[in-house]
Amino acid sequence: MAASGDDSNSNSNSSVATPQLRRAACNSGVERRPTTSTPSPSVIVIGGGMAGIAAARALHDASFQVVLLESRDRLGGRVHTDYSFGFPVDLGASWLHGVCKENPLAPLIGRLGLPLYRTSGDNSVLYDHDLESYALFDMDGRQVPQDLVTKVGLTFEEILKEANDVRKEFSEDLSISRAFSIVFERKPELRLEGIAHKVLQWYLCRMEGWFAADAETISLKCWDQEELLPGGHGLMVRGYRPVINTLAKGLDIRLGHRVTKILRRYNGVMVTVEDGRSFVADAAIIAVPLGVLKANIIKFEPKLPDWKEVAIGELGVGIENKIVLHFEKVFWPNVEFLGVVAETSYCCSYFLNLHKATGHSVLVYMPAGQLAKDIEKMSDEEAASFAYKQLKKILPDASDPIHFLVSHWGKDINSLGSYSYDMVGKPHDLYEKLRVPVDNLFFAGEATSVDFPGSVHGAFATGVMAAEDCRMRVLERYGELDLFEPVMGEEAMSIPIQISRL
Repeated sequence: MAASGDDSNSNSNSSVATPQLRRAACNSGVERRPTTSTPSPSVIVIGGGMAGIAAARALHDASFQVVLLESRDRLGGRVHTDYSFGFPVDLGASWLHGVCKENPLAPLIGRLGLPLYRTSGDNSVLYDHDLESYALFDMDGRQVPQDLVTKVGLTFEEILKEANDVRKEFSEDLSISRAFSIVFERKPELRLEGIAHKVLQWYLCRMEGWFAADAETISLKCWDQEELLPGGHGLMVRGYRPVINTLAKGLDIRLGHRVTKILRRYNGVMVTVEDGRSFVADAAIIAVPLGVLKANIIKFEPKLPDWKEVAIGELGVGIENKIVLHFEKVFWPNVEFLGVVAETSYCCSYFLNLHKATGHSVLVYMPAGQLAKDIEKMSDEEAASFAYKQLKKILPDASDPIHFLVSHWGKDINSLGSYSYDMVGKPHDLYEKLRVPVDNLFFAGEATSVDFPGSVHGAFATGVMAAEDCRMRVLERYGELDLFEPVMGEEAMSIPIQISRL
């Protein structure tokens, strides 16, 4: 939990109420600041993940009165660094995708001096890891020759190219799985057998992990619409919490405040939390996860427009979890990823080796899609045992873990999913429709990022964008709009990011 959240949690009042909403709030237990002759613009930010904190930081620095309401007892949302092992482990997001100056998070990470461990260059077929950083095994513990892994990787790339031709031919959308079937029908030489088939399924498993969804549900038309920044991918060695803490410093943060209702009027908003208390302000920024919006946990009055509800309903939200196994000492190969190949992508698996990047004897099992959903039905002990059994298949002499951690992003009421993706038959512009404001309600989060969905920097950028849109709209009403005053200033320094493979 961010220290800044603790510091401000009990001492700050809520944001200012507009006169009309003050009348509506009389005798209803609404928290508000004392009336002043020159009230400051006020905004309520709902959701304390990366997008919400970025928005609150930007508006606070622009001299707005801001209160951030977060349902959890900690900040960060799906960015969650755990320290129970005595060192940081990210149970949620853990990579910076695109280690370059164009990444909107790069200036802050560089300024904090946070080191990153490079896990891939720009053109990895596995997106976040290079081929040479893997050791793949079959179910009997036999290691797959590296030249075969490379050869199958080239075949996988060829299948993707053929699938692109299929996409051009069909007017309707198809799933990735269906497109692959068509490719195999047309070019049977790409259909592999034996151990090569199992390695190909493992590549598909890794692709599914990128989207946190099964190939049967991923859109062929839209799967590659995300913009990939240059610079490769870097693992946050010390976790993401220092970034969250820095952005949250000095903000008015209310933890344990689950929003249940948002009332909007032309002159302001009233936000009600679970215990019945309400907060009023000129506007609100909604930065809760897509899964929470889908579950209708927050009631909107009046209801959101149909086009907004369609965007919420038709964007996909996937599940990827982490089962973190901490061992007394290292007994596995000195590679970044251990993989288990199998007949189907569902039966394949992979472990991230944190020892390579951090020096700690930790392996992280990362199930996605239907497998992640099935494992979420287990207890934490059963889930850890399941992951350990997968490890024993490839390393029979593996020692027992001394500690374990299990994430539950799919069934966690505060997230109800890991991150968004394009479902079959749904247009990519749903991200933009989810972002577009509704009157004085603004939306932020990775699922509102057209270019960088599912990423931390995408969430951050949408928070800043929502803050700027909100600032201009509110100041326009106050008659104080300065078109030349950026919401976060222009002072961000270009500091080199510390990244290496050492």
